[in-house]
Amino acid sequence: MSEQDRKGPSDEVRQFTISPDDDGIRLDRWFKRNLPRVGFATVSRWARTGQIRVDGKRAKPEDRLAAGQVLRVPPGGEAKGGKPPPKRRELTEAEIAEARAMVIRETPSALVFNKPPGLATQGGSKTTKHVDGLLDAFVEGDEPRPRLVHRLDKDTSGVLLVAKTPGSAASYSKRFSGRSARKIYWALVVGVPDVREGTIDAPLAKQPGTGGEKMHVDEENGQSAKTRYRVVERAGQKAAWVELEPLTGRTHQLRVHMAAIGHPIVGDGKYGGQDAFLTGAISRKMHLHARRLIIGTPESKGNAGGKLDVTADLPEHFAASMESLGFDPALSDAAPIRDEPPERTPAEKKLAARRHFKQARKETRAPRRARGDAKKAGPKGRKGKPKGTGKGR
Repeated sequence: MSEQDRKGPSDEVRQFTISPDDDGIRLDRWFKRNLPRVGFATVSRWARTGQIRVDGKRAKPEDRLAAGQVLRVPPGGEAKGGKPPPKRRELTEAEIAEARAMVIRETPSALVFNKPPGLATQGGSKTTKHVDGLLDAFVEGDEPRPRLVHRLDKDTSGVLLVAKTPGSAASYSKRFSGRSARKIYWALVVGVPDVREGTIDAPLAKQPGTGGEKMHVDEENGQSAKTRYRVVERAGQKAAWVELEPLTGRTHQLRVHMAAIGHPIVGDGKYGGQDAFLTGAISRKMHLHARRLIIGTPESKGNAGGKLDVTADLPEHFAASMESLGFDPALSDAAPIRDEPPERTPAEKKLAARRHFKQARKETRAPRRARGDAKKAGPKGRKGKPKGTGKGR
């Protein structure tokens, strides 16, 4: 919402100015996002009786809103017993500092963190400290609370994107679920894969008897799971440094796939057992790091969106293990393994089509203009001299 009277009493007519973040949203979705205690049945009744107005005109629940429009909402409508807005958590100065220290990039639509290993993304049983619980550090006044749009395992470090607004959250979520976002991970694995570069295609399912906390390869009942990998460097036959790119988004996919081909990620005892730990100076922590994220940014009115490309530095234990094994980080820039370009957003496709049509029209007009100029400069009189070439002209 933008310039909205958030504090206005519900027994008075309210007016809201549609924000750029809500540009293009359906009217019923606007209510679900901004006034969640007003049910769909109420919105439909208000629209049917003409009580909802957009720039003074009647509107239907399926109508699309545009940034800058003024929405008139009648009084009341809040469902009894509905959930009250969530209370913001009071953070300590240390927690606020910790949250802000994770930020490696900020845009109008997103915060990008370099999540440290050992910090959970979300809360759960016996998990009280997590990234989601620290997001109140970025809320000021009536601003919306930032929202998680994807996850990293607790012991996995690296790039974690958080959307600033409900609209950008919906946009980024579509990109992650649609697989147009590119995520490139670095990992140290035990041993060296025989094939230097390839694709692991092994369906995954929850392992029975683990309460859903562990996955395994299940050729018959598993969901499709594919991972591209490339060996960047090797330390004899002891270990290898690999780039991993998940082509699907299954739980623990990278960890299960590497263990399934006999090369568990260093420090991943859950899937590699004791074989996942190396002797010497190599840390027993997980060596899986979300190195790079490439994702399209939300489009807005007059803006077709762009690309966000972020790289996260290695945590201390990972960097120390790389040095101990003699690996040179400069050998990889974490470039996407896939050769094909990322899927374009609808706005980008429209823009490309518009440019193509414009160029085609130019090419069509050029011969016409040439013929028209030739006619204007055609022969005049008996001798057929071109116009404008006579003597004295």
